[in-house]
Amino acid sequence: MDLTDTTYEVENGLAWITINRPERMNAFRARTIDELIHLFTRAWASTDVGVICLAGAGEHAFSTGGDQKQRAETGDYGPSASGLFEIERLHRLIREVPKPVIAAVNGFAIGGGHVLHVLCDVTIAVEDAVFGQVGPRVGSFDAGFGTAYLARVIGEKRAREIWFRCRRYDAATAERWGLVNAVVARGQLQQEVRAWADDMLALSPTALRFLKQSFNADTEHMAGIGQLAFTGLGLFLDTDEAGEGVRAFAEKRPPDFSGHRTRASV
Repeated sequence: MDLTDTTYEVENGLAWITINRPERMNAFRARTIDELIHLFTRAWASTDVGVICLAGAGEHAFSTGGDQKQRAETGDYGPSASGLFEIERLHRLIREVPKPVIAAVNGFAIGGGHVLHVLCDVTIAVEDAVFGQVGPRVGSFDAGFGTAYLARVIGEKRAREIWFRCRRYDAATAERWGLVNAVVARGQLQQEVRAWADDMLALSPTALRFLKQSFNADTEHMAGIGQLAFTGLGLFLDTDEAGEGVRAFAEKRPPDFSGHRTRASV
């Protein structure tokens, strides 16, 4: 595959998979997801790789999620190889690849980018990294791993806070909540990832594979919830309510969802 949105590098057992769209704060379109799926599969199959790191290019963002500019321009996330926006497949692949996955958060991890780092096995962040959700503000949501698994990681109350307020949280708060494993100075991120990877590479790869699958087993049912949620999201994105979120983002104004409140059914 010709890589336009990502880069791939292997160094001493560690594969760096980097979202390379810094001009869009590493927001992903359908093409980006195709490339990430290809690269995670490549790292899975490679005997030269024992640990994978997911990162974002530049100095400002790990990823800010789905490319809302693309969505505003075309109504979707652009063309893909299969004709589908396969973010759900990527989520499962990050969990299923039988090798530890480290998220290296160098800035903003927002929206769908926040979900990606949560799904990685561990997260290492720079001290000025920023975390948070934005979906309900732009007419979107992730009601699968992005919510249910997040609640397992940091607890129900904090997970609901992140989604129901759509605010931003600093790295120190994320570490205190258990959302991040380690916080380092900006110039030390790659060095810290390397140190964690070397610890893992010194261990039995078969043992690590069994351990990762064992950790995942207790939350595997969330994949079914996620499938249901993404079906609902596909229907929701065609509504005027979701469209208001996209329009507000494109027009750089607060969204007005007040006309979409309805009386809840019993």
